[in-house]
Amino acid sequence: MTELGLFLAKKSVNRSDVARKTGISKTRLSELANNIRTKLRADELYLIALAIDIEPCEIFDEVCGNLKLENED
Repeated sequence: MTELGLFLAKKSVNRSDVARKTGISKTRLSELANNIRTKLRADELYLIALAIDIEPCEIFDEVCGNLKLENED
């Protein structure tokens, strides 16, 4: 499961409602939640945040907070 999938599960988000509100298909949401190779676009993340009535920064921090800059030599 992806970070987005874990976040949506923790918040008990109904993916069908998110799909209806955002126009993102249920299949795409399922891939975003379950397949770590699927790339999440910024516009999708923003729409999902709006659909579940949270600040986009909250979901962004949760989903992308594990990213770190590579060390520069």
